[in-house]
Amino acid sequence: MRNLLITLCLPLGFGCSQMLDSLSPEAKPVEQDNSAQLVSDQRTVKAPETNTALFQSNLNQQSNYTKSAPAKRKNINHYVRGIMQDMVENLQYVNDKTPLAVSSFVFLDDDYSDGSLLGNQIAESFMHELHSFGVPVIDFKTTDYMRVTPDGDFVFSRDYLELNQDQNFNYVLAGTLVSHQGGVLVNARVVGIQSKAVVGTAQGFIPQSVVDALNSSYRTDGIMLKQASK
Repeated sequence: MRNLLITLCLPLGFGCSQMLDSLSPEAKPVEQDNSAQLVSDQRTVKAPETNTALFQSNLNQQSNYTKSAPAKRKNINHYVRGIMQDMVENLQYVNDKTPLAVSSFVFLDDDYSDGSLLGNQIAESFMHELHSFGVPVIDFKTTDYMRVTPDGDFVFSRDYLELNQDQNFNYVLAGTLVSHQGGVLVNARVVGIQSKAVVGTAQGFIPQSVVDALNSSYRTDGIMLKQASK
């Protein structure tokens, strides 16, 4: 009897399995995946940007903004530098073996013994430019001693009695000034002391605004006053 029941159940079980296999995928029971459900419930987080991307982004933003540098105001030294460059192009016989002195520039329509702050400053500027070009410059206003006073310590003098009479320079850079509408014309030249031959020339123009910026000062009754350059 038991063998007969087993025999009858086997075909039934085999038939049920075939029926389940014949069902469509949509009809099959879906198993719950707890791990997948947990992941889907979590909030997605954006991947962090790299430092390089941040740097490039900031760099592009900064490049769109250009800060203009303040314009530099030109002074007498700037114009003397340009005059010196023109003189070097035609300068002859002067080299690193020929000492040179620089005298004060004087106004063409004044007494050549009457100097001015403008002419003296132009001479000081030329001394620097000559030294920068490698030409040895003799400062003949330097004394042989240091004069110590309550007001300061001094080595320069404009008193010829305090200066050495024997000066070692063969050429001198000198020049004249001419007041012109809107500024001052500068005529510079290098002259041989012995031959009086002109071995280099240059011309330039200094705007009046630059000349006016160079002011001399003096005191009266303890008050500092400003005097325009001659």
